[in-house]
Amino acid sequence: MKKIGIIGGLGPEATIDYYRIIIESYREKTKGGFPAIIINSLDMSEFSCMMMKARELDKTTKWLANAVTSLHRAGADFALIASNTPHIMFNEVKALSSIPMLSIVEETCNVADKLGLKKIGLLGTKITMSADFYQKVFSKKDISIVVPSKQEQDYIHKKLVTEIIFNKILEQTHTELLTIIKNMIDRAQIQGVVLGCTELPLILTKDEFGIPFLNTTKIHAESAVRYCLKD
Repeated sequence: MKKIGIIGGLGPEATIDYYRIIIESYREKTKGGFPAIIINSLDMSEFSCMMMKARELDKTTKWLANAVTSLHRAGADFALIASNTPHIMFNEVKALSSIPMLSIVEETCNVADKLGLKKIGLLGTKITMSADFYQKVFSKKDISIVVPSKQEQDYIHKKLVTEIIFNKILEQTHTELLTIIKNMIDRAQIQGVVLGCTELPLILTKDEFGIPFLNTTKIHAESAVRYCLKD
């Protein structure tokens, strides 16, 4: 059994969700066992400040890579970053890591591909929706990514950073997020939607409109369990 290392805290509520899902998935696969997990919970406000300054992307990469090194020194056999936005620099962090790393984007792409999806919506932070790190991975499987309008992106980002990351779940916000997804179905005929922020599954808890809602937290956490149990 491999020891799981998690870069958490980006944000904390999603990290809690990861821990719960990993425990449940591991118990199910091992008929009651318990996984070995090391969590390095980082300061989300420090990460946010660095990401707001484009010139500090290298600094952020080194900051995350140092966090992975700490996990390795603590005994982790592999690592995952329990957040979507930091995957904008995943390849750079992975290149500096001395242990294997599991990408939330790659694991989600594998699920979308298995479902036969070819056009999929992406919700997340402004950085995630405006960057191309999801597109680069999904295009390898011939899957196109559709993002909300700029106004919709502004709304989603605001609700994420002022409500959802603090586990403040409001029915009005839930309704508006579903409206945005329905608009994307009508405008672009998306066949599914990626919940590309690990806090979004806290408010969008089930599939709607007859299309799959890809819970990146669950997908990533369950892939960690599979890797942990892999010979």
